[in-house]
Amino acid sequence: MAVTVLWFKRDLRIRDHPALAVAARQDTPVLPIYIIEPELWSQPDASARQWRFVFESLQDLAQDMAWLGAPMHVVQGEAVEVLETIHRRHRIERLVSHQETGNLWSYARDRKVGAWAVANGIVWDQPPQSGVIRRLPARDGWAKARDGYMFADKVPAPQQLRGVPAPEFSLPDARDLGLGPDGADPQRGGARAAEALLDSFLSERGRTYRSAMSSPLAGEDVCSRLSPHFAWGTLTVRTAVHATAARQREVRNTREGWIGSLKSFQARLAWRDHFTQKLEDEPELEIRAMHSAYESLRPIVPDAALLSAWTAGETGVPFVDACMRYLTATGWLNFRMRSMLVAFASYHLWLDWRATGPVLARRFTDYEPGIHWPQMQMQSGVTGMNTIRIYNPIKQGADQDPDGTFTRRWVPELASVPAQFLQQPWRWDQFAKLHYPQPIVDVPSAARTAREKVWSVRRGRAFGDEAARVVKKHASRKGPHFVNDRAPRRRKRDDPRQLNLDV
Repeated sequence: MAVTVLWFKRDLRIRDHPALAVAARQDTPVLPIYIIEPELWSQPDASARQWRFVFESLQDLAQDMAWLGAPMHVVQGEAVEVLETIHRRHRIERLVSHQETGNLWSYARDRKVGAWAVANGIVWDQPPQSGVIRRLPARDGWAKARDGYMFADKVPAPQQLRGVPAPEFSLPDARDLGLGPDGADPQRGGARAAEALLDSFLSERGRTYRSAMSSPLAGEDVCSRLSPHFAWGTLTVRTAVHATAARQREVRNTREGWIGSLKSFQARLAWRDHFTQKLEDEPELEIRAMHSAYESLRPIVPDAALLSAWTAGETGVPFVDACMRYLTATGWLNFRMRSMLVAFASYHLWLDWRATGPVLARRFTDYEPGIHWPQMQMQSGVTGMNTIRIYNPIKQGADQDPDGTFTRRWVPELASVPAQFLQQPWRWDQFAKLHYPQPIVDVPSAARTAREKVWSVRRGRAFGDEAARVVKKHASRKGPHFVNDRAPRRRKRDDPRQLNLDV
């Protein structure tokens, strides 16, 4: 019996699912499969918190697919071997999955699957599920094409499918995949959780999004918290774009703060595809600097003591440590604090982004390779086209946590420190009595040294020639949404739209 295999990857839903719609149109029964790939989960960017989110999302998806009449087949193994087994048993007539912009491992895996499909005469359909365009020749016209996809009609879920009987399956826990427990309490996975979050954000939580999203305390509630659902595909960005546009029409005559907040949210949704397009166009951005002049800027082998202190939230710089500890405990952090963590590691500690990137990837439940690696490069100043942004973590603490609530909660060693010394406790005359380390670097002098080193690379015609190539390939052609993604120039003030798109 010939079948159409619907291969679920980072698309764990049935609504607005183009690949599912393609599979439903075929004349053959649909065999939906999720392949648990041990090698994928052994990669340095994978973690137990991510698997927990996928685990819960798969439970939701299996229930939905059973209702449609096509029960899920969940198999553990290597993708080509699993597909070959199915092919021998059922004869795969067509393989369908969404276009994935993943890490280098998944890119290599897909190339192997593609070669296998060709060798076996199997058509592999890969419709897009976002505004990212495969094999894009240049960025000219990209924003218009992206918006065209986003404002096209969503794909309705099929009413019924003709499936293939599936054996009972049980999902492995993180330990079975070699992922040790990490103590995190991440967000709950699944399409139902995603839809509830979208509704609460657009009806209640998001009103002060624009003004409060930079705060690590307020951001926990006013941010949409949809980023892990976008990352693992339990909700599409297009669904959020449509729902937000509908809400914008509802509130256009109000003065309650919604208009600016919803506009900012739409802009950040556009940023997601913009950054993912970079990795789609140049997969090696995971391991190679966008501008080659920065390849050897920092030591490839990091200072182990500095990396360890930063990873553990034990740098002696309170706001940095509070943010890292919060992220470690929850799997999420708001956009500005993500930027600060990367900037502090890259500039003050002079750690290479390829050493710090996997640390953060494992901690982010919402880890999305297409956003993560271009952002790691951007915040580390190695793109050749973005503004060099060196955060002052002491000032960030004072600005974003003025009463010290966040810092004291996550660095309880500083509970007794007077407010005026909280972000610089080493200045307090009782500091020696605290169980808290001295700063591992002198913040002002480290920033000065880093600034000189980074800007020194930008001198010379050769740098500019390659920077022009980078701009042509990766910079947006659209104005206000992407003001920070242009050719390099110095700025005195921070652009507020600079960070990891956790929305």
